This record gives sequence, structure tokens and C-alpha cells, in this order.
Amino acid sequence: MTDRSPATDAAAALLGALVAQGVRHLVVSPGSRSQALALAAAELDRRGLAQLHVRIDERVAGFTALGIGRESGMPAAVICTSGTAVANLLPAALEAHHAGVPLLLLTADRPPELRGVGANQTTRQPGLFALAARHETDLPVPEETDPDGTAEQTAMLRAVAAQAVEEAIGAGTRAAGPVHLNLPYREPLAGPLPAWFAAEAAAVPVPAAPAEEGEEESFGALYQGGGGIGEADVATDPEPLPHLLVRGPRTVVIAGSDAGPDAEQLAHLGGWPLVAEVVSGARFGRQLVHGYRELLRDPALGGAVERAVVLGHPTLSREVTALLSRADVEVVALRGPGEPLNLNGESLAVDALAVEPGDTDREWLGAWLRASREASVDLTPPAPDADALASAEPQRRLGAIDAELAVARERVDRTLLVDAVWRATWPHDRLVFGSSRLVRVADQVLGGKKVRVHANRGLAGIDGTIATALGVAAASQADGRPGVTRVLLGDLALLHDVGALLAAPGEPEPRIQVIVGNDGGGTIFDGLEVAQIAGPEAMDRVQYTPQTVRLEQLALAYGWEYHRVTTRSALDQVLTSPSGGRQLIEVPLER
Repeated sequence: MTDRSPATDAAAALLGALVAQGVRHLVVSPGSRSQALALAAAELDRRGLAQLHVRIDERVAGFTALGIGRESGMPAAVICTSGTAVANLLPAALEAHHAGVPLLLLTADRPPELRGVGANQTTRQPGLFALAARHETDLPVPEETDPDGTAEQTAMLRAVAAQAVEEAIGAGTRAAGPVHLNLPYREPLAGPLPAWFAAEAAAVPVPAAPAEEGEEESFGALYQGGGGIGEADVATDPEPLPHLLVRGPRTVVIAGSDAGPDAEQLAHLGGWPLVAEVVSGARFGRQLVHGYRELLRDPALGGAVERAVVLGHPTLSREVTALLSRADVEVVALRGPGEPLNLNGESLAVDALAVEPGDTDREWLGAWLRASREASVDLTPPAPDADALASAEPQRRLGAIDAELAVARERVDRTLLVDAVWRATWPHDRLVFGSSRLVRVADQVLGGKKVRVHANRGLAGIDGTIATALGVAAASQADGRPGVTRVLLGDLALLHDVGALLAAPGEPEPRIQVIVGNDGGGTIFDGLEVAQIAGPEAMDRVQYTPQTVRLEQLALAYGWEYHRVTTRSALDQVLTSPSGGRQLIEVPLER
């Protein structure tokens, strides 16, 4: 019989305890030093107590775990071996820090005596995530096996797991974010799992399904535990009083990335116009402002703002940045992860908000809503002329048929693309935006709709978009729940994360549509200052970075169903057809 391994017993204790704390997703990148953790994770998956996701690329693994945490609100544990494997988790860790997403990083390591002496695959892993981690610890090397699950080492690891989950979800007043557990192991690196691991794992309760859209926690309860919004009747609230937003100043509510429905309800309570980015999760409701960029440039509207109340992380428009940078605007920002928002040097960061009772400034709100109606973009295709189509007059009937054919054959541009994806997506679906030109087009033209939207806007990086969406799909479709996850991105964002297309055999097939607006390069730079300065050759080579990848062959190589669409009718059809798995949808676009 194989000798018992202290590393295996320690891995069993840690992962079993994490599952007992509610962790249900384990993302593993294979490696030698982490084999005890990987085998324990596989056993938990076999018993149906956790879902295992195997990814050969640690960067992909990190963003897959990030997507799971984004959707579920609970951290996924990502497991990797030592060395450069650990460094590949840094992009996901930074995004999790700035966006407030729970994430557990379990990094296997060489024992301390092998650090700094030139040992293979060894670097200084402790502290690698120090600037981002909510909590980090370099655990002691397991020295002994634990035959009955009562050893001091096992008890310590169970306590570590409980603290790690608590820190990752932001229990108390801290924001959620990444937690790093560095796990040094000596050989033997694997052995039989202890008998108590099976019994302990079997006792873990099955979690309830997360609430669907529309079942969010009540607004007034958001004071409790720090962070939130509500009406001003808080005199008997045992928590610290929220910041009171008094009536009077001409106010707008700014909803940035991950603001969520709280921003819409705050605007409703205050009777204030709502400027909601398309990635905010707050782009709905009666106070929603359409065409907000133009209106913020209007001296009578944007120029008259006296107070801006900010939820989430606004990143998509220079007009919002300019407003929040003005010295004459009082900026009140609900505190989030990462750095506090303070673009004008005098912004106030608060942990909770309340609205003073009183009358709405109807003149202020009305001016915004009238301008909003005029600025809204109606992208609805024209309805068929039923009378003309049924007419006995050949000329009239033929004209109606030609009009219908013209609509069906209309070539897809960026506006039609984002509109088609928006229309096809409903509350049981999920929509993920990449940091590409398309998200800015969507932000400019799309109307209000209460759908669950995700985007990695904490640092607004191009990396990890597909992996994040796959993580979102894994969490949102668990336990047989319905819906399709759609990710809308540009060609360079796709190619940057192409390794995420690799599926692991034997894992559940996600319902996901990756919709690629392919304009052959980074056209987002066409609208920046560099386009006015750089010569055509330099602009193409180092900014636009043209590419000629055959996406059909790429999809075939990775086993994805492929569609290439150029017309609105074809795009609508493929987006709304029943999807049984992974689809790559290419939409050619003009530069």
C-alpha cells in the first residue's frame, strides 16, 4: 500500500473545510507540487460535493474562478503548482481586488528550505499578491499524517479555511476580494486520502440555489453589516448612521460597473436622474437617462449638476470622468473595493446612504427626462406593413415585400450588433461585455432593460473575458438552471484569451455564445488622441495591430460550433435559436 502523505492529509483537511464553508467550485491547473490538492478536489467532485473545473492555463483558471465568484457571490478556489503558475494568477487577483469579487488562491509551494537556493520551479511566492489580497498567509509545512481527523494540524487548517472564506466574501465592513493561501509541501506529495475525509465530506449540506434576478435583498436591509442605501428613518438602527443625502442640491446618480439595482432604487427614492453605464446592472427604471454623454455636455443639464452620488466604478465615458473631476460638484461615492473614488480631490467616500424625506425637485428631474426622451435611440426594426403585403395592388404589395427584404438583408454594423444581443438577452440569461470598442457603443445606444450584466471593469483589462464568461456560465447554469451566457467582445479580446476555448472532457457543457465583432484589429484606438498623432504605418503596427486569423478554423480546432453572420435577420436567428453548447459567432465589421 502507498505510504500515507502529510501533504494529502493537509490538502484533504483544507478543501473539505472550504466545502463545508460553502465553496462549491474548485478550479485546478495540473502540476506536481499541487497534486495532493488536485486529487482531493477530484474526490469532492466525484462525490457531487463540489464542481471541478480543470484548466491547463493558470491565467484562464484564475479568470474562470473570477467569473464564478462574480455570478455566485461565493469564492471559487483556484489551485495551482509553484513557480510561474502562481504569477499567472495575478491578473485575475488584481481584477478581483478592484472589482470586489471573492476569490481563493491556493498555491502549492516548495518548503522554506528550498526557497532562495536555486531549487527548481521555486520563487518567493509569499507576498506575491500583497497589494490585492484581503488576507494572505504562508502556511506551515505539514509534518505528520492524521489517521482520525483530530490532529492539531487538521484543526488549524479548518480554522484557516473558515477565515479565508470570511475574508474573501468581505464579512463585516470590508469589500469582497482575493485571499491567498500559500501551501508548502514536502515529498511524498500524494498518498491515499484519509478515511475521515469521505465521512466529513458526506456530511456537508447541499447549498440552496442562489436567488434569481428580481429576488434581491430588500433595499432597507442593506444598511445591516455596513454598505448600502435606504430611506432616512434610521434613528433606531444599531449600525452606524448612513450618510444622509439632503434635499436641495441638483443631483444625479451615477451607476458605474457593478452598481447593481441599488443605484436605480436610490434614484427612485431621491427623484434624481440616473446615469447608468450599460455594465452597471442598473440600466432600467423611470429615472434612467438615455444619451447621457450628450446631456452631460449640455450646460443647462450636466453643467448645472451640483451633486453626484456614485455607486460602482464608472469607466466608460469621459463625460462622467469630467463631471466627477469638477471642483464645483459635491461627489458622494458609496465605498467599494480598490481605491476610493476621488477624482476632484474632495470626494466623500461613505459606507451607506440614506435619502432625506421630502419632495422631488420635479423641474430638475423633468428637464433631464425630457432631454432623455429626445436623445434616446430607437433601434426597433420597422414593423411589416401588413395591409400592403396583403394588398391586391401589385405595385403596393411588391413595394412592401422589397421593404421587408431590405430589413432582413441589412448589413450588421456595431449598433445593430449590440442591439441584437441586448434584445436576445433576458433575466434568466447572462451578458458579459469585453473591454472592447463594442461595450462603448452599447453604452451609447442601448435602452433600459433589467438583465444580469457582467464585465471586468475593475481594471478594464482585455484579458480573461472568455474565461470569466465560462465561469459565469458554470455558476448561473448549475443545478439545471436555464439561460444562456452571451459574451460580446472584439477580435483582439478573443485572441488574447483564446486558451479559454479549450474544454475539459467530462465536464458539463455550458450554454454559451461568444459573439465576436471582427474588424481585424484594435479599432478602439481610432477614437483616441494617438490616431491624430501617429503615422499610418506606426498606427497600424503598434496600436491597431491588424490580424487575419481564420476564426472558423479556430472554432473547429477547439470544438466550438461556428456561425458567421452578416445580416440582422441571420444574427437574430442564431442568437435566439436553442443553444445546446458552445457557439462562436463571428460578425465581420467595417473599420
